Amino acid sequence: MSSRYSKTKIKRDQSGIRGYNTTYYPDIPIRNEDTFIYPRFGERLDTLAYKFYGDVTLWWVIAKANGIRGKLDVPKDTEIRIPGNIPQVLEDFDNLNK
Repeated sequence: MSSRYSKTKIKRDQSGIRGYNTTYYPDIPIRNEDTFIYPRFGERLDTLAYKFYGDVTLWWVIAKANGIRGKLDVPKDTEIRIPGNIPQVLEDFDNLNK
């Protein structure tokens, strides 16, 4: 899998200062393939991504599906949805960031 920033384009303003375009994330609707769990103490989004997808860089998929922003920690006693159709999520991500 590739980094979620691999599609982020670099831009320069008129004075030559480098910046980055916005990275867009797709909505991830609930599907039958999704799994719902109550994480164990100490589990984080990146460890869950590795457990379910074999790739820690896909933590953002779980975060986006659950409305978690700005942290890798999973809220205590919270049911977490693990999206099951990763190829479709990644295709939607790529299409938004062409």
